[in-house]
Amino acid sequence: MTRRQQGPKENALRKAWALNPHPEAVVDPVFASSEFLDPRDLIQVRYEMVRRVRVDGESVSASAAGFGFSRPSWYAAAAALDEGGLPGLLRARPGPRRAHKLTEEIVTFIHGVLEQDPSLPAGEVAQRVEESFGIRVHPRSIQRVLVRSPKSR
Repeated sequence: MTRRQQGPKENALRKAWALNPHPEAVVDPVFASSEFLDPRDLIQVRYEMVRRVRVDGESVSASAAGFGFSRPSWYAAAAALDEGGLPGLLRARPGPRRAHKLTEEIVTFIHGVLEQDPSLPAGEVAQRVEESFGIRVHPRSIQRVLVRSPKSR
């Protein structure tokens, strides 16, 4: 298989969390000989892996191996496809989706601390949150909540 040039498609796949981290593991002969199919495209790879079993009757083990995945990964991809269609095959972005530690109670506490002393640095406020609530919060999280908060505008 020839290595394709990095370019706009690879950048777009990376940005969409659809870039296959191990395209070299895709050893399926159809992918190797096709100009259309791209082992870097994780959605194509996962879809074709599931399709090979369901439509072509290939075994789960053979299909998973040919596309660089394990059997449990095949089952996860099949379930994701059934549940969410093609978008279900996308990898989820890592990390928390929101400020899950900063509850309304803690945000109110932060505002109270800063009303008493507006010159306190975010690191000191984070220390006070940890002392009062037993929760470690990064100073940058405190800065973000203050920017988003209507009280600080």
